Amino acid sequence: MLQLSFKNRIALNYIITTGLLILVVFSVIYSIVKHTVYSHIDDNIHVEIQNHLDEIKEEGGKVILIDEEEWNEREHNTVDVNPVFVEFLDLNKKIIEKAPNLKTETLQFNDSVEDFELFDTRMGDHAIRQIQVPLHLKGKKIGYVLVAMSLADSKMVLNNLFDIMCLSFLGILLLLFFVARFFAGRSIKPINAIINTSKIITKDNLKTRIPLPKTRDELHILSKTINNLLNRIEDAIEREKQFTSDASHELRTPLTVIKGTLEVLIRKPRDNKEYEEKINYCIKEVDHLNTLVDQLLLMARFENQKKNIKAESVYLNAVILDVLKLNSDKINTRKINIKFDAQEDYYIQSDNFLVITILRNIISNAIKYSNTQGEVSILLSKQSEKIICKISDNGIGIAKQDLEAIFNPFFRSNSTDHPEIKGNGLGLSIVKRITELLHIKFKIESEIGVGTTVLLNFNENMKSL
Repeated sequence: MLQLSFKNRIALNYIITTGLLILVVFSVIYSIVKHTVYSHIDDNIHVEIQNHLDEIKEEGGKVILIDEEEWNEREHNTVDVNPVFVEFLDLNKKIIEKAPNLKTETLQFNDSVEDFELFDTRMGDHAIRQIQVPLHLKGKKIGYVLVAMSLADSKMVLNNLFDIMCLSFLGILLLLFFVARFFAGRSIKPINAIINTSKIITKDNLKTRIPLPKTRDELHILSKTINNLLNRIEDAIEREKQFTSDASHELRTPLTVIKGTLEVLIRKPRDNKEYEEKINYCIKEVDHLNTLVDQLLLMARFENQKKNIKAESVYLNAVILDVLKLNSDKINTRKINIKFDAQEDYYIQSDNFLVITILRNIISNAIKYSNTQGEVSILLSKQSEKIICKISDNGIGIAKQDLEAIFNPFFRSNSTDHPEIKGNGLGLSIVKRITELLHIKFKIESEIGVGTTVLLNFNENMKSL
């Protein structure tokens, strides 16, 4: 199947539409001209009928002309100027009289046509328009008069008009196609710009943008939309590059530590206590590596996570208690005071695994960044149809200039001031993505030396995702 270019398809659609319109206009013009021509002929035929009905009389049971000499003279003189053919028939439809211009030809009576009805027929090789009118004298039907006029000139005019219209129609369509193709080519220049720009865009060259058309039409909107899409793609790829770089660095660090420790161990014999110490150190690094890999895999799932969300009843009180139990060793070691206040049982419709992930990261951070013998407060309350979870600590806090950056993967605020606090900077980034996925409002407030407060605003019923 022939594939037309976009420019040619626009031109073709344009000429089809315009061609149909021109066809309708030409048809109307042709119909009007034809109606006018035939109306003129019909009027002349009716005049001739009336004239000839006034020129007959009956004498001795026969139809005769009142002035036969005038009849012959008039009919003879009008042969070339306005050929009108007249013929008189008796009741048996035999010819009584006919006009001299008929010569050897005769008008044929058509039994299938009503009286006084005009119709097209032929007389020999000539097209004519004819009427059949009954003759009455003194209320008695005595025969018929047939009057006809030649359609030769009318047919010639109409045929010439039809030929001119056909040729004009084809010429106009051809001209319109090239004109429409020219303007269509100019109109789709932005599309060509989009194509050319798309060809030179690669993952290593995302700076090129489509030039915006001067006219603010649909192509301007399309070009602007694609440019915005390219901006988002560029940002996403830059973030991916940064993420990959950070992730490889974070993974390389524990691997380097493990390798270095093992290399030290095999250089010379050591006592069991030193072996045990170094092996335990490597195990901790492996655990750290496992945690990092798990969190990286969790982040990688978020692109298609929406399809896998499982809505179920989540018992927030129990989830919080389970998280506190998982962190009991840290809580006891650092003598953290935990205050958990829930006046009633709170349930929400959401994904249980993802909600656990949110609370585990936030509560773990609150415990991790609290001072020794500090306090972590967890409050569950209800406002209207919203369930509020407020998690506060009186730990080291976060600088105001870092509050936005803490959601970026691998970013760690105050890490240089507190090197003893281990982490990889993925926790809050994961929390941010999950809360957006589950339509949970997430807000964090903090101040250096005072502490951090996190507010989670849950919907009791899960929104359509």
